[in-house]
Amino acid sequence: MSTTAPSETNLLPEVATFLQQSLHKSFVNGEWFESPSGQTFDVVDPGQGKTIATVTALQKEDVDAAVDAAVTAFEGSGWAKMPIGERSAALHRIADAVEERKAAFAQIESLDCGKIYAQAVEDIENFIDTFRYFADLAQTINYRSVIAVPRHEAWVARHPWGACGFIIPWNFPFLLAGWGLGPALAAGNTCVLKPAEDTPLSALYLCHVVQQLDLLPAGVLNVVTGIGETAGAAVAGNPKFRRMSFTGSPEVGRLVAEACGRNLVPVKCELGGKGAAVVFDDVNISATASKLVGAITYHAGQVCCDATRWLIHKDIYDEFVAECAAKMRAVKIGYQLDGGSQMGPLVNPVQRERVLGYLEKGTAEGADLVLAGGDASVEGHSGYYVKPALLAGSLDNVAAREEIFGPVAYLAPFSSEEEGIRLANDTDYGLGNSVWSNDLQRCARVAESFESGNGWINAHNVVVHGVPYAGIGKSGMGGGVVSPETLNDYLRPISVVRPL
Repeated sequence: MSTTAPSETNLLPEVATFLQQSLHKSFVNGEWFESPSGQTFDVVDPGQGKTIATVTALQKEDVDAAVDAAVTAFEGSGWAKMPIGERSAALHRIADAVEERKAAFAQIESLDCGKIYAQAVEDIENFIDTFRYFADLAQTINYRSVIAVPRHEAWVARHPWGACGFIIPWNFPFLLAGWGLGPALAAGNTCVLKPAEDTPLSALYLCHVVQQLDLLPAGVLNVVTGIGETAGAAVAGNPKFRRMSFTGSPEVGRLVAEACGRNLVPVKCELGGKGAAVVFDDVNISATASKLVGAITYHAGQVCCDATRWLIHKDIYDEFVAECAAKMRAVKIGYQLDGGSQMGPLVNPVQRERVLGYLEKGTAEGADLVLAGGDASVEGHSGYYVKPALLAGSLDNVAAREEIFGPVAYLAPFSSEEEGIRLANDTDYGLGNSVWSNDLQRCARVAESFESGNGWINAHNVVVHGVPYAGIGKSGMGGGVVSPETLNDYLRPISVVRPL
C-alpha cells in the first residue's frame, strides 16, 4: 500500500463520511451511546487549529454503566470461555479488517493527533501486528503448568481476570489501544477503553469496524469518551475492574495509581521519560546525528521513550553538535497531510506553550541556546507548530531534568565510559536509554549498566514484539508491554494442590 500523504481536501470517502457525523457517540455494550447529560467536547485538527468532530462527553454514571456492561459480558457472553482458537481467529479478523482500511485509519489518526501521514501508517501497522502477535501467542502458551514438589500433586491454572480498564494518551492513540486491547482480549477479558479527549477518533472508528464484523459479543469492547477529570477519573476509580492500565504523565499516573490502590485493583503504568543517548567518539558522526535528529523530531518529539539528553564524548562534542544543529535546521515543518512534511504540529496549544516555556526556563537557568527553536509558521495553516531546538550546559538545568515532550534535546559532554553511564542514570526517570559506538562489547557493557527498563544499541525507540518493554522510577510500574509477560498480566493464576 502506498504511504503517499493525501491532501487535506482529498480524504477517502469513508473518512469524510465518518467525520461528517454531527455527534460522535461512545460505544457501550455493542451500541452507540450518547450521554444523557448532553455534554460534548470538540476535537481539533492540530495542524489547522480547526474543529473536525464533536464527541459526547460521558459522565461518571455513564462510565459506570459501560463497566457494568463489560462485567456482564465477561460473566455471560461466552467470550471468556470461548475456545482459544476461536477467540484468536476473531482477533485475526479484526486485524485483517484494519489492514484493509489502513489508509482510512491513518488519515483519521493523522488528522486527530497531528502525526505526519507516513508515521500514522506505521502506527496502524503496529496495531495490526500487535493483534496478530497476541492472537498467535494465546494459542501457544501453557494455561496449566505442573509443579514438581515433594509429596504433593500441584499445578497452576491461568484464567482471564474479568473487566479491564485502559486509559491511553494522545501521542500514539491507535498504537497504544492495540497494546492494551490486544493482550487483554486474547486472554479472554473484556475491555473499557478511555481515549484522550484530544484524540478519540481512531478508537471510535475501530468500533465501527468491529460492529460491522459482528465478531465480539456486546460488552466485550467498550470505548468511553469524555474529559479526563470526569470520564478518566471514573474509569480509574471503578472498583469493578480486575486490571487497569494507564499510559500518560507521571503526575496523572500517580492519581490513577492512588485510585486503583484504594480499590485494590492491580494497575500497570507506562509513564514519561527523560532518555539519554550516550555517544562515543568512534561513531560515524553524520549518520548518528541523523538518527538522533530523526528521533527527537519524530511526532514533534511527543514520544515518552525519546532520547532528550544527548551525552556526547568530549573529543567529538563540537563537531557532533554542529552536525546536529545543521540537520535540525533542515527539518521541513509542515501540515501533517502534506507529503513533504518531516515534522508536524504539537497536539494542542497547551503543549505548544509547555515546550516554549521550557525553552525560556532553561535559558533563564543558564543553558546555552545552540539552536533557538521557538514558534514556527506554516503557510496556509494556523496550527500548533514549533521549531526543533537544542540546549546545552549543566545537567542540573530544569530543561535537562524535566520531561518537555517536544522537539528539544539537551546536550552535555562526557570524558569516560564511567562518566557517560553515571550521567545517563542521573535522572528520576528510567524508560529508555541508548549507547552509540562501533565497539559492540562496550555497547553491551553500557546498555546493561543503564538504570532503565530498556537499553538500546546504535538506535533509539526500538520496541519489538516479543521483547519486554517497561519503565522504572517515574517512567512506570506494574509490568511491561508487547511480550509474553504482557499476556500473562491478563491471566489470573490459581495454584491447585493435592497432598499425596
